[in-house]
Amino acid sequence: MFHGKEPLMTPEEFRQSLLDQGITVTDQQLAQFDYYYHFLVETNEHVNLTAITDREEVYLKHFYDSILGAIAQPKLQTEAWTLCDIGAGAGFPSLPLKILFPQLKVTIVDSLNKRIKFLQDLCDQLGLTEVTLVHDRAETFSAKNSPYREQYDLVMARAVARLVVLSELCLPAVKVGGQFVAYKATAAQDELQVAQGAINKLGGQLTDVKTLSLPSQPAEERNFILVNKVAATPSKYPRRPGVPNKKPLVNVK
Repeated sequence: MFHGKEPLMTPEEFRQSLLDQGITVTDQQLAQFDYYYHFLVETNEHVNLTAITDREEVYLKHFYDSILGAIAQPKLQTEAWTLCDIGAGAGFPSLPLKILFPQLKVTIVDSLNKRIKFLQDLCDQLGLTEVTLVHDRAETFSAKNSPYREQYDLVMARAVARLVVLSELCLPAVKVGGQFVAYKATAAQDELQVAQGAINKLGGQLTDVKTLSLPSQPAEERNFILVNKVAATPSKYPRRPGVPNKKPLVNVK
């Protein structure tokens, strides 16, 4: 089904692979992904959105990879959750999830205005509603007096930062009773070991690590770290922009 050793996926293979996971992609949704791909590549010529531009790589490593989050957390497929995507870049993972599961209410946060404009134009062209785009740094987006603080059923991030940093950027936006989901590749357990104290300090509790894989040869492992928000985040977190990355919350009790 897949081609040699290069992990690639045609649109039809994308559709079939999701069907194998119990997720149906309609003709309209397939057309939306097609437009997404072409608009991404066209915009990428003058705005840095992605290093991956080959169509069959985009379908596998961006579109399918994004949707794996709804296999790791199946309620994304059915619940009308408020979903916040921190540092979404070109819209991954939240917009592929929104295309397939339109009941989701999505907020995307990104620090670069050119990317926000791309996402706004994309949402307009795809007819996506209930998508809020916020031009902000993650640290100020959910800071102490922000209207977005502790507002979301689920906050996710993909390929943004190490887990110890990501926890401080994401957990303050999760409502108590909600969940934080981090998309990680193979170093998930190592990152988790370093981040465990920070997760607890920020009001989180590790609930699961789900390992899935891209349907490619060879298979590429993907890990999803699921953290429940069990207590309010102390008001001093997140710290001001740049500090979480420079002085991550390691060895905290």
